[in-house]
Amino acid sequence: MENILLVLNIILAIILVLLVLMQKSEGGALGIGVSQENFMLSRSAGGFMTKLTAVVATLFIVCSLGLTIISRGELAPTGSVLDTVEEKTEDTPSIPEN
Repeated sequence: MENILLVLNIILAIILVLLVLMQKSEGGALGIGVSQENFMLSRSAGGFMTKLTAVVATLFIVCSLGLTIISRGELAPTGSVLDTVEEKTEDTPSIPEN
């Protein structure tokens, strides 16, 4: 199951990169320096490629989370670092017994 998700994740990553590279540049640079004309056109800018990119990105994230959940079960539980520190018995005063 993990191998299938890993191959699917790689395929989705390649498709996502290709979809982003094929999209037309709008010159917005992540919304920095957007003019008033681009702002008015951005309402209807949800074209097919944009929606397909969003779907593929969502599938990629879900697949990545699935891989993380599956691989998490294979990890051995680790102890705390404090468990490995030995207590110094010579510095600690002893409690007298009555």
